[in-house]
Amino acid sequence: MASANHLQVEVVSHEGRLWHGNALAVRVPGIDGSLGILPGRQPLLAQLAVGRVHVDVADGQMVFEVNGGFASVDSDFVTVVADHASVVPQD
Repeated sequence: MASANHLQVEVVSHEGRLWHGNALAVRVPGIDGSLGILPGRQPLLAQLAVGRVHVDVADGQMVFEVNGGFASVDSDFVTVVADHASVVPQD
């Protein structure tokens, strides 16, 4: 379970699990615009647009290119289920 200052995040697609771990914040491309998720967020289910999911971790950022899907938030657990997804290499 995530601590009070962290989110537990899982990013999955049809290809399998891309990443799982603790994060400080998550940004997802919702169909109505970008959505920021912080610890303590009320439960949420959002449809994803084509774009990038940004996961802020303690030592940097993980970025995933997604092509639709859903994001679910419940009790500081964020699940991103993408139709198709890939990790964007960081410099």
